[in-house]
Amino acid sequence: MPDLLIELLSEEIPARMQARAAEDLKRLMTDGLVEAGLTYASAAAFATPRRLALSVEGLTAESRAVREERKGPSVSAPEQAVQGFLRSTGLTLDQLEKRDDKKGQVWFAVIERPGRQAAEIVAEVLEATIRSFPWPKSMRWGSGSLRWVRPLQSILCLLTDEGGAEVVPLQVDGIMAGNTTQGHRFMAPAPFAVTDFADYEARLKRAFVLLRPEERAEAIWHEATTQAFAQGLELVEDKGLLAEVAGLVEWPVVLMGPIGAEFLGLPPEVLQTSMKEHQKFFSVRNTATNRIERFVTVANIDTPDHGATILAGNGKVLAARLSDARFFWENDLRLVREGGMEGMVAGLANVTFHNKLGSQLDRVRRIEALAREIAPMVGADPEEAAQAAAVAKADLQSEMVGEFPELQGLMGRYYATAAGLTEAVADACEEHYSPLGPSDAVPTAPVSVAVALADKIDTLTGFWWAREKPTGSKDPFALRRAALGVLRLIVENRLRVSLNELSRKGFSPFVRRLVDWVHGSAEKQAEVAAHWLGVTIEDAVRLRNQAKEDRGQANGQVHNHDFLSDPRLSPDLLSFLHDRLKVHLKDQGIRHDIIDACLAMPGNDDLTLLVRRAEALAAFLKSDDGENLLQGFKRANNILTQAEEKDGVEYSFGADPKFAETDSERALFAALDRAEAAIGPAMGSEDFAAAMRAMAALRTPIDAFFTEVQVNAENPILRRNRLNLLSRIRTICLSVADLTRIEG
Repeated sequence: MPDLLIELLSEEIPARMQARAAEDLKRLMTDGLVEAGLTYASAAAFATPRRLALSVEGLTAESRAVREERKGPSVSAPEQAVQGFLRSTGLTLDQLEKRDDKKGQVWFAVIERPGRQAAEIVAEVLEATIRSFPWPKSMRWGSGSLRWVRPLQSILCLLTDEGGAEVVPLQVDGIMAGNTTQGHRFMAPAPFAVTDFADYEARLKRAFVLLRPEERAEAIWHEATTQAFAQGLELVEDKGLLAEVAGLVEWPVVLMGPIGAEFLGLPPEVLQTSMKEHQKFFSVRNTATNRIERFVTVANIDTPDHGATILAGNGKVLAARLSDARFFWENDLRLVREGGMEGMVAGLANVTFHNKLGSQLDRVRRIEALAREIAPMVGADPEEAAQAAAVAKADLQSEMVGEFPELQGLMGRYYATAAGLTEAVADACEEHYSPLGPSDAVPTAPVSVAVALADKIDTLTGFWWAREKPTGSKDPFALRRAALGVLRLIVENRLRVSLNELSRKGFSPFVRRLVDWVHGSAEKQAEVAAHWLGVTIEDAVRLRNQAKEDRGQANGQVHNHDFLSDPRLSPDLLSFLHDRLKVHLKDQGIRHDIIDACLAMPGNDDLTLLVRRAEALAAFLKSDDGENLLQGFKRANNILTQAEEKDGVEYSFGADPKFAETDSERALFAALDRAEAAIGPAMGSEDFAAAMRAMAALRTPIDAFFTEVQVNAENPILRRNRLNLLSRIRTICLSVADLTRIEG
């Protein structure tokens, strides 16, 4: 079985495209080979800035011969049908066979395809792969029609077995496949021949090319950390930057240089961000002072002066970049010290947040009011929470965040500290954006939690009001992320707050604007009013004008509409939040039907209560008692439901132990009494684990009851009493969770 080696050498491939391109090359080639009838043992793809490579081991030498019989139309079918069948098979009429069938004679085609050599198949698949390669962006060059990410220079394609290496005959737009490649562009540009993958990788390494991305990344990280350690410093870890830099060089040469003393006073995050974004430099930190004092750059060449010239040039460019950052920083600090953060906030009036939701300053004022109301719910001081909300977005007007948007929030902390605000306010300026995803840290400080909740509730209610809900996979305003943030802030801080109350507070300013439109003269809210009233804009204006003329008398559709209780507001948003909760808890191993069973219970807008109930129910149903009790409940519920439908009555009262005929009936009565006495107080104190334990004690008596007792007895008194007994089972079980929603 031969091994296959492919290399596509080109001008520089952008680092962000390399990993995906390597996987695409592997996928397209292996899928094409298998589809053509070849099999293989293993395959691996690699990428450097100048080449994509693929190694396939254990490839079959040729495809198997194939014989296929295909049934066609009736012999008496129209000519058009027969000709269509011939085209699909590639045969002529005299090559078809007539065979008897249930409905008469039909045409049969016997198609035989001989086996093909691996070289022929590889050439065919590789050419198709090159011509249809899914680059995010590609280009044409010269006079050819081929498109590639950058001009393609050479193709290496070898099949190697015990007899030696064979070049696969292939030509793509004048580029002939061969057995040669090149090493490093400057340090070893001369072409050389290879025989197989092991030889290829070894010769590339001698020619100053490390083929494997992970090997380049490891070399960079090891050398950089070693150099930093030798200076008593620490390299700041950045896996994303490491992967990107490993895609920029074929032969990594790590160089460490100093940062000018005039820049060491900048916040370390500013230095780190500026060097990463502009220069692709790693930061080196002094652990004693937490300052960024040096930088690491990775060159793609060894030089006689050991990188001194490269470091000098990089140092000059870095100084220019950091001079800009220092100017932004000092200018922002001057504005804060002269006018406080309120001066920055005022500038947000000129920044549109959304055309239906006003400016960023409008949003800040809404968040401020909302944070003041939420603060008592989370144990924060209302005035401090309002103050934090009032300045939390101020850094959006800073020059530093204008240059580095990823520093928003963090720079707010620095500016709040410089303005002399409290530590809690400064923390909230940074933390109110969190959590940004399922793995991001959740704020725990009360002021930060209040502002973070207010920020996300305003986002959700605002875009709900503006009719910008997520649809399918589209979520342009990241409302699913905001919803997850609300859920995690509440659940992980164990807050006892009502989602309905939070959403009503969030909708309140928008409703006030609509009411103002009803009573005032502004036309801006006509479209929104028409939407919520379910009428045209013209009718909304007419109703408003008529209501104004009537001064709120009888025809007051606009006046009488209770917007805050409109089902398209809070209940709809609550349903959306519940859907996000299902996704979140499913990732933690709690099934959706268990969550549905808990959502059906009262208090489902209290997320902390809801999650605790779901966790207890999930643990209970994993036990043998829980599983068996669930089956007993379902059996009782099914019998009872069928009897109620048949009899047209509800069996929900009057089960009396004096009508019990068997010991199992009397035991069940006693068990239900005990469970009812235990479950009620447990649910009242929200001790769901105790309620589940009390419910588990019903398993044995319910099993015994169904084993020994016939519910639908001939005696109508016994039958009614037993059905009412089943009703007690249903009622007690449903008081813990809606078990009818549990699957299985």
